[in-house]
Amino acid sequence: MSQALAGRSHQEECRIVIPDDDPPVMARSAAFRQKLTAYDVQLHSSRPATPEDLITRIGDASIVINIRATSRFSGEVLSRSRNLRLISIWGTGTDHIDLEAAKRCRIGVTNTPGVSAVAVAEHTLSLIIAVAKRTVTIDHEVREGKWPRALATQLQGKTLGLIGTGTIGREVAKLAKGIGMHVIAWTFHPNGSAAEWVSFDEVFRLSDVVSLHVRLSAETAGMVRRRHFELMKPAAIFINTARGPIVCEPDLIEVLRADRIAGAGLDVFETEPLPPDSPFFALPNTVLSPHSAGITPEATEAGLALAIENVFAWLAGRPTNVVV
Repeated sequence: MSQALAGRSHQEECRIVIPDDDPPVMARSAAFRQKLTAYDVQLHSSRPATPEDLITRIGDASIVINIRATSRFSGEVLSRSRNLRLISIWGTGTDHIDLEAAKRCRIGVTNTPGVSAVAVAEHTLSLIIAVAKRTVTIDHEVREGKWPRALATQLQGKTLGLIGTGTIGREVAKLAKGIGMHVIAWTFHPNGSAAEWVSFDEVFRLSDVVSLHVRLSAETAGMVRRRHFELMKPAAIFINTARGPIVCEPDLIEVLRADRIAGAGLDVFETEPLPPDSPFFALPNTVLSPHSAGITPEATEAGLALAIENVFAWLAGRPTNVVV
């Protein structure tokens, strides 16, 4: 148990701040109405504009429930939030929090693993199918009065290669096997029978579809780059529903522009939202979504409820889903 999480009681008075509920999910949730009414909660319906704004919003609060990864909890933000003892994240990503600084400041960090795994896996499969079947392009052509007869890719019998086999990766493997795909995978700690284990490079070399499912960290940032795309089959598809910076985006754009691979389905990007001049907009072999893979009513409500339950568990001295 983290020292920052020890020695608190459920009855201890605390102030909770939700600094970034934009667009609003917590304010509309049943979990918020049912679980937090007895607590001193300050909810902000816009995102902090600057680090100083975030520090001001946190104020003397002891607990933050963090909704948006655009709120960056840097070492300075953490050190200046002198009463802060817990950040309960809605979601699994922690790349927006300086975890080493949190340890130094004795601030606990929790997250909500697994609650959106099914939603993200379904979205991943939808991107695979949309790219393979050229659904978006064909839809546009039909609406323009055309009647295209281009061949689409059949997925049954093809190989899906997973980079990462955590909760989401395993769900994707189940769905892919359900439509008759063979699944191979690389992960940091391979175990079990979710897939046939191969090397990192072999995932790219052998797969008809490569799908990314690792967390963003110092170890994974930029881990997929041009060398790996060059290993892929010309008819292969690349999918990313993890985090944009795991991929060297200029390299991906270059191979897509050159038709070096067949296409990509992307839910995450280096810069979000995408800027108006994003090169992706001009690439017809891509299907894009706005970092929304895990956003379903079911996953959203379950995640918000778990973020609140993590607060209660911490207050009771029995912390759960602890990151640091």
